Amino acid sequence: MWKFKNPIKHQIPDARWPTADEAARSLLYQPISIGPLTLASRTWVPAMVPWRATDDGFVTEANLDWYRRFAEGQPGAIVVEATGVRDIPSGPLLRIGDDRFIPGLRRLVETVREASAGQTRLFIQIIDFLAVKKRPDPAKFFERFWQLTARHRQALAEITEDQRWLTEDERQVRAFMKSAADELSERVLDWRELEALRFGYRERVTDMQLAHVRRLPQVLPGIFADAAGRARAAGFDGVELHYAHAYTMAGFLSALNDRSDGYGGMRKNRARLPLEVYRAVRDRVGDDYVVGVRFLGDEVIAGGNRIEDAIYFGVEFAKAGFDFLSLSKGGKFEDAQQPKVGQAVYPYTGQSGYECMPTTLSDEVGPFGRSVPLVAAVKRAVSDAGYATPVVAAGGLTTFEQAEAILQEGQADIAGFARQALADPDWFLKVKLGRGAEIRRCNYTNYCEALDQAHRPVTCKLWDRVDLDEPGISRVDEGRRRLLAPEWQ
Repeated sequence: MWKFKNPIKHQIPDARWPTADEAARSLLYQPISIGPLTLASRTWVPAMVPWRATDDGFVTEANLDWYRRFAEGQPGAIVVEATGVRDIPSGPLLRIGDDRFIPGLRRLVETVREASAGQTRLFIQIIDFLAVKKRPDPAKFFERFWQLTARHRQALAEITEDQRWLTEDERQVRAFMKSAADELSERVLDWRELEALRFGYRERVTDMQLAHVRRLPQVLPGIFADAAGRARAAGFDGVELHYAHAYTMAGFLSALNDRSDGYGGMRKNRARLPLEVYRAVRDRVGDDYVVGVRFLGDEVIAGGNRIEDAIYFGVEFAKAGFDFLSLSKGGKFEDAQQPKVGQAVYPYTGQSGYECMPTTLSDEVGPFGRSVPLVAAVKRAVSDAGYATPVVAAGGLTTFEQAEAILQEGQADIAGFARQALADPDWFLKVKLGRGAEIRRCNYTNYCEALDQAHRPVTCKLWDRVDLDEPGISRVDEGRRRLLAPEWQ
C-alpha cells in the first residue's frame, strides 16, 4: 500500500451530535428530489463490495443480511455494490448480465424495503470491466504466455552478440529467457510484456489490436441497457452507471485514452461512449426511472484526468439528463503496487488508491473529506451551467457537523458515508433520534479495505470480534469473525 514518506497521524475529529430537534431542522435530514424520486433524507451509502455473492454471481443470504443491516439504519439511499453487466465469470461479485439473476436481486430489493420500513431508496451500481490476469510465475510466463517473435530474436542476438538466437529452436529461447537476468528481460521485452510478467496481463480500452476491444462502442450501450432493464424489472429505484476507477468506462473517459476511432483523444470524444451508454440506458428504462453516474474528480495518475476534465464531464452528464452525479477520486491500475505471484494487481495500492480510500496516516490535508473540493468544483460548474442535478460527496465523511457543513455551504447536495456506515450502519438513525453519542466511529485504518484486497468477506474491526457467542450470527474464518455489526439495542 502506498504511504506518505513522512506521514502525519491525524486524530479522529471530535463531534458534537445534534439533538433530535436539531437533526430534524438540519439540511442533512431534509428530503431531496432525484429525478422522479424523493429521498427522505440527504444521506447515502455508496457502493461497497462485500464479497458475499456466489462464484456464479447470484445473491446469497449473506448478501441479503448485509443490505438488510444497512437498511435498518434508514439512510436516504443505498447503492448496491458494483454489479457486472456481462454474464461472465467474475468471482463472488453480483451479476446482472442475464434474466436468471433477477429473482435474487428482487429479493434484495424487498429485503431493503422491509428492513427500512420503506424509508430507504435502493439503487444498483452496474459496471463493465476488461480482463485482468494474475501475476504469473516467470517460468510459466515464458513457457506459456510469451509470444516469441522475430523482434525478440533480433534483440537477443544484438544483446548477447550471438547470432544463433536468430534461428535457435523456440524451446531453447524460452528456456534461456526463463533464467535470464531482469536486466536482459527489460531489453528484450516491450513494456506491455514486462507489465504482463511483473504485474499480470491487463487489457486497456486502447488495445485496438483486439477485436473485442475495438467493438466496445458497438456492444456496450446494449449491454448496459439490458442490465438497467433487469434492474428495473427487479424493482430497484434506479441505477448508477460506474464510470469511475480502473474499469472500462473510466478508461474511455481517461486522458490516457488515445483511441483513433472517434472515441479517444479530445474530451468530447472520450465522453462519446459514456454518453451513448447513458442514452441507451435511458431509452430502455424511460424518463420515469433514476439513472445516475459515478465518475472521478481526479485520476491521480501521470497523464490522467484532473478536475478540469471532471468539470467538463459533469456538465455534459447533467446536460444529457443524468439524475445525479456521484464523485470519487483515484483508484487506478497505472500506479498500483506489484502483486505477489499468483495474485491480481489491485487498483487501490498506489497513490491514486490512497486518494480513493485515505487513512488517518496522511499529509497535512488529512483524510477527512479529502475529495470535497473536487465535488464542490463540479457542483459549482454544473449549477453555473444552469442545471440542478444533485451531486453526491463521499470519502472520509464521519460526523454530522462535517456533513451538514458540506450541504449548508453548497459543496454538495447529498452526503455519502461508506466506511463510517460499515463501522456503524445505524449512524443515520442514531443521529436522527438525537443519540449520536452512541455512534461507533470509524477510525480509518482501512482494515476493511485490506479484506477487500484479499477478496475476503468485508467486515469492520470495531465489531467483527464482538459477541462471537451471540446465538444465530453468521461467522467466517473458522468462526473468528462475525459478518454483521451487532444490533443496536
